[in-house]
Amino acid sequence: MEVDQVVPLPRLPRVAVCGGTHGNELSGVYLVRELLKLQREVMKKEQEEDLKPASVLLVLSNPRAMQQCRRYVDTDLNRCFTHATLNGPLSDMAPYEIIRSRELNALLGPKGSPAAVDLVCDLHNTTANMGLCFIAYSDCDWICLHIFRHLQREMPDTPMRFLHFDVSNKESYSLDSVGKHGFAMEIGPQPHGVVRSNIYTAMKVGVQHMLDWVRLFNSGNVFEGGFVDVFTMVKHIDYPRDSETRNITAAIHPCLQDRDFCLLHPEDPLFQTFSGETVRYKGTEPLYPFFINECAYYEKGIALSLARKRRVTIPAIRVQTEQEQQPNEQGFASEEEE
Repeated sequence: MEVDQVVPLPRLPRVAVCGGTHGNELSGVYLVRELLKLQREVMKKEQEEDLKPASVLLVLSNPRAMQQCRRYVDTDLNRCFTHATLNGPLSDMAPYEIIRSRELNALLGPKGSPAAVDLVCDLHNTTANMGLCFIAYSDCDWICLHIFRHLQREMPDTPMRFLHFDVSNKESYSLDSVGKHGFAMEIGPQPHGVVRSNIYTAMKVGVQHMLDWVRLFNSGNVFEGGFVDVFTMVKHIDYPRDSETRNITAAIHPCLQDRDFCLLHPEDPLFQTFSGETVRYKGTEPLYPFFINECAYYEKGIALSLARKRRVTIPAIRVQTEQEQQPNEQGFASEEEE
């Protein structure tokens, strides 16, 4: 696709900002609480002045986990949004997060339907030194990629990357997949159960710029095309483990710790065993590590993940005109009839 070709895309009238999907990732929890407070004040003013209310839906995703300051109560909520999980049989003994995922799907979706919200931004923290990352299931969603470019321009001092998990819509498992467009905004490093002012502020500024971009897009602004470096996840690497106990026998090597998105070459130090030996990376190609030593991934058997980087060309975009919207709406109708 040519960079200078202007692609018309549907308006984004309904945007959701979600925090607390993991109850101990506190930047999103406190930011959504703050935005809810501000929204109430704005709505009161709009009602007094007879203005149209704002169309941003603010969601605290996992209130029980938030109350306990835990990642989850029964199971990881951010793995509960596959097609099978959302549509399978539900028993009386279903985990809390399975039930909650269906409530959120009803609120924001249904996933994959014309009724779903237009954009979901789900807020997360990581203990890894990853800066600000967008995590998305598509490397050709021009809306998400343009929002990312906008944040890059507006926040030049914040390290920023676009992560792509190549998973089908049916198998996509996280909350942001419920919207027509969606991404997780992942910011670190921040310990779980802790809020750091610099990380909170970066998230707050990022969300504000995202919402500003949506308003500009809906108002008819044309956004120039360009390029985005996309990191596509290739594989996960587990810690070395004892064959009998399955306990880990090594930690991330000091030369690798905190070096997220720094190229890892074959034979570079990967782990340091508890007896002091170095375990080296045995891959066949250089790859980019991320989520290095993420606290929440010990239980998932992930010491780090590896990605390939490539440059993606994105076209210029603008909002569709009313005439252009009508064929799009007819397309949705025909899909439903099928």
